Amino acid sequence: MDYTKILKIWNPWWISKKVDLNKFKIERNKTKEIINFLKIREIIVLKGIRRSGKSTIIYQIINYLINQKKINPKNIFYFNFDQPLKSNELEVMDDLLNNYLEINNPKGKIYVFLDEIQNVELWERWIKKEYDLKEKSIKFIITGSNNSLLSNKISTALTGRIISINIYPLSFLEYLLFKNYKYKDLDIDENKIKFHFNKFLKKGGFPEVVLEKDDYINKKRLLEYFENIILRDIITIKDVNETKKLKELAHYLITNISSQITYSKLGKVFGLNKATVKEYVSYIDQSFLIFEVNFYSYSLKKSVSIQKPKKIYCIDNGLREAVSFKFWDDNSKLIENLVFVDLLRRGLDVYYWFSKNEIDFVVSKNNRLILINVCYSNEIPEREIKGFKEFEKEYKNIDQKIIITKNLEKEEDGVYYIPIYKWILKDNLLFYKEI
Repeated sequence: MDYTKILKIWNPWWISKKVDLNKFKIERNKTKEIINFLKIREIIVLKGIRRSGKSTIIYQIINYLINQKKINPKNIFYFNFDQPLKSNELEVMDDLLNNYLEINNPKGKIYVFLDEIQNVELWERWIKKEYDLKEKSIKFIITGSNNSLLSNKISTALTGRIISINIYPLSFLEYLLFKNYKYKDLDIDENKIKFHFNKFLKKGGFPEVVLEKDDYINKKRLLEYFENIILRDIITIKDVNETKKLKELAHYLITNISSQITYSKLGKVFGLNKATVKEYVSYIDQSFLIFEVNFYSYSLKKSVSIQKPKKIYCIDNGLREAVSFKFWDDNSKLIENLVFVDLLRRGLDVYYWFSKNEIDFVVSKNNRLILINVCYSNEIPEREIKGFKEFEKEYKNIDQKIIITKNLEKEEDGVYYIPIYKWILKDNLLFYKEI
């Protein structure tokens, strides 16, 4: 099939010799990290929820290749598979690449960007074939919005051939950049930072939402994101019989962020058996809408298999606010959710723990443990400290104990109290001490 016209539409730099400024906007923090991996042979895989900015990052990289590395624009090929095609079989990928080569006849190394590649069946076989045959003459950068379709196929067909990078909605620091605000000092600029933080807390970090000022438009946009993810990343690619109940389950989980859940109890609520609930929750998790957090144990296998409830968090506070069924203000849940996603963004393994009292997050780093409780107040209940003491009776190698607060900042009895707006802007997890 002749794809000449559609390829020229998707690759306007072949003619204009440049990337449209609207395509790359404000540079994301991850862009520089990804650019650093362009020099090695491995396939770069960008994974993350829809609309989190993966395509924009691709355009930023293409802009870098053309303007900084002086790569011939005709050596750069981009295609987005998140569109209707007559076939989603491997033949379409052969057709696309062959059409590109015939149109441009590129000399030297080519850069191939394939967006939302999970929509093509057996894509990993095609990538493996081209990667192995072309050796150093081709560099692949691919993206996807379904973790199971990516991770499972990567682990079976592409082991040792990939560099995987998770893309999240904007961090608070990126949010400030998108708002064209740069603070000079966390203490001096406290009030201005808090103003932006309070907006970020409920607006979230999806780039298009952050750039849009109209709250009504943003609510409609976020609801559309949710519907799109449920339909395209779950229902259309999974064998889901109870589509209505799956959607209701997603609403329920997103509403009840930071809560403990069990599959058996959810089954009773939605009239589904335990196995089906477990399967549906995993589908929602794989679409990056939610995350399941396991109870902490020294043994990773025991932590996963132990019969304890899981805790649930949502990828983005703005999405949660738009989708959830709630009739009250629950900033404390939003703060805890924000801290969790930021821990993930820092590439950390996160668990929770409880006995008589709970620890919100047990973070493992360099064989040391960091204990974190989140209390959006300046009056800290005794239970926050009791949880630490109970944990210390059972586990060692605890590096620090942190309570993330509203404004309170101090160190007392080995516990660091850190305001949320300061903690979230620090590269160093611990704020006071580097591990």
